[in-house]
Amino acid sequence: MTLDLGKKGASYIIEELHLPLQLQKRLEALGMTSGTTISILNSKSRGTLIINVRGTRFAIGRGISKNIKVRDVL
Repeated sequence: MTLDLGKKGASYIIEELHLPLQLQKRLEALGMTSGTTISILNSKSRGTLIINVRGTRFAIGRGISKNIKVRDVL
């Protein structure tokens, strides 16, 4: 599933990033790498996702979140 389909309050593990190389490298530098656990703090219907990655809050748009493949935390 992709991150944009995630639910508020849920936690996921990042599997893959399918983004332009420059953007992918930037997100990896901020800690969004494969295997990292992320939590969705807030989700706007047509807007941004507020996520928590390694103790830091990020706001990312739907254009980015639909290209991040995640799986449920077991």
